[in-house]
Amino acid sequence: MQENKRQLLCTNPIGQLLIQKAAEKGIVINVLSFIETELLRRDDLKEIITGLSRRPITVAFTSLNAVETVKTYLSGTIPRWKIWCTAGATQKSIGEYFGEEAISGTGSSALALAESMIDFGGVTELVFFCGDQRRDELPGKLKEHGIGVDEIIVYKTAAKPQQILEHYDGITFFSPSAVDSFFSVNKINKDTVLFAIGKTTAERIKTYSKNKVIVGETAGKEMLIEEAISYFQTHPIPY
Repeated sequence: MQENKRQLLCTNPIGQLLIQKAAEKGIVINVLSFIETELLRRDDLKEIITGLSRRPITVAFTSLNAVETVKTYLSGTIPRWKIWCTAGATQKSIGEYFGEEAISGTGSSALALAESMIDFGGVTELVFFCGDQRRDELPGKLKEHGIGVDEIIVYKTAAKPQQILEHYDGITFFSPSAVDSFFSVNKINKDTVLFAIGKTTAERIKTYSKNKVIVGETAGKEMLIEEAISYFQTHPIPY
């Protein structure tokens, strides 16, 4: 008899090695993106970032897309910034380019990052590099505590709804935008387990579904896939 396979939908691109690892454990991963991101490329944005690169300012990142866009405009220049960022892939990319010593603090989510800055003290103003659909957790919390936030939009996010026809045992989500895009054209079976990269994404899922939601214990899409693999290893298909 052929071994039953778990079917997992990943709504964000992941590496082939992780897909292979899952397959070895009886889990088939199908990757289907539900949002598209566009890095903004404008002369005025280049001037702004180039000007900021000459100043020893405090900056914040809560997405890998924002980091990658800013790195493009810096063109190899490494400014003397004090950087606050969310953990996971965002932190890793910052550490590789700016150096780990440039990171003043991290948080598991945008809200946790804001709270870390407030608890740390000494931050009176900062530049927040973000996307056009950023949520209000970080700037809102900081402004409540009198911290000035200069938001600079460096990328745009667009929905890419796609209907799914297969049944999936699990679906992974990495942003509220992807959740909105997915549920705009899809419904799911009541036994499908949903995995969210953070609390904000999990909260958005719960506005659409009463299914079981598992929130990633650590930031990073690879870690969320690992948790999904682990979950289905301990919850085998009943015969």
